[in-house]
Amino acid sequence: MAVSISAVVLLGIVVFVLIRSGYVRLGPALACGLFGFFLASTGAAPAITDAISTVTGWASSI
Repeated sequence: MAVSISAVVLLGIVVFVLIRSGYVRLGPALACGLFGFFLASTGAAPAITDAISTVTGWASSI
């Protein structure tokens, strides 16, 4: 049985753990989050979404 989880939730958990453990400070984490937010509104967003879908499709077929 495969368990699916949203990439946003998974990456949010990873960022939370990295901030809590001290590997990443809050400032750089916020900067990366804002960069991703603004990148999503550019013309590159469909290509990135397609690439991620392709990679997850390959991973699920393994």
